[in-house]
Amino acid sequence: MGDRIGGYDDAQGASDNAKGMGLSRVWTVLITIAALGLAGFLLYRTLSRYSLEQLIASVTAIPLVRLLSAGGFAAGSYLCLTGFDYLALRYAGQPLPYPKAALASFTSLSLGHNIGFAFLSSGAVRYRFYTRWGLTAGQVAKVILFCGLTVGLGLTILGGAALLIRSDLAQEITGLRQPIILALGGLCLALAGAYLAVVALVRRPVTIRNWSLEVPTMRLALGQVVVGPLNFACVAACLHQALAAVADVAYLGVASVYVIANATALISHVPGGLGVIESVVMYLLPQADLIGSLLVFRFVYFLVPLVLGSMLLAVTEAVLRWRGSKMKSG
Repeated sequence: MGDRIGGYDDAQGASDNAKGMGLSRVWTVLITIAALGLAGFLLYRTLSRYSLEQLIASVTAIPLVRLLSAGGFAAGSYLCLTGFDYLALRYAGQPLPYPKAALASFTSLSLGHNIGFAFLSSGAVRYRFYTRWGLTAGQVAKVILFCGLTVGLGLTILGGAALLIRSDLAQEITGLRQPIILALGGLCLALAGAYLAVVALVRRPVTIRNWSLEVPTMRLALGQVVVGPLNFACVAACLHQALAAVADVAYLGVASVYVIANATALISHVPGGLGVIESVVMYLLPQADLIGSLLVFRFVYFLVPLVLGSMLLAVTEAVLRWRGSKMKSG
């Protein structure tokens, strides 16, 4: 009797697990379809604002050398972003080979940058990849949190350095008084220094209400401090190459403006900072007709990765479904 009851319980548990896995697969497929559909819609909406003649004129007005340089810096940024995930996986206690981290990072962020609410949109794609490779939901959450913290460090360090090194240029662009600019720059770097101090001094997990977070190792924190600002330095360089084709602008000035624009876009959660980045840059740099350069920047940094990431996600899903059906038939 006991064996029969035990056997029934085992069978019921197996049935529940099978149903849970089935629902999980349904949700991940729906998320994938929604991401691809929304990516296509955003691509159409962005490009539909301009005529074909405007698009062609904007791109052809940028010298080939500048266009290639902008593309190279955009690629450098996405390469740095793969480092975010590579470090984050080690923080989560589930290190994966770099190719897997790079695949999940580029696919999720190329979509997340354009969809908006990157914490959720890119997080959903990351969840799809990482749970497939053995991570738990809690570990994926740690990866997302670690990457978000690296983004914050990157913005504060690059912004602080730009404000302090070229405070006169920042004063000219923003209209703020120099003491305020110096104070803001110092505060940004002080925040990064405080983070490293916490990492060095705090050994126990930090508990906030019901949340308990492990403090990363100093090695991982130093990696964040390096790769975070380097990422945004590459993005600012991409924007600078596009703007320098039509206006005489200094790199550090563009970096300061981009930090402000990007912070505004992150707060607004507008997909890809659509319209926000353009508005902030044109307001702070009212020198020339910059819309062509900004369109090229958006094309190089947002739209090209969006197309590549969407294609990569579709191909990955097709391959995995083919492998799954092959394993079932075998």
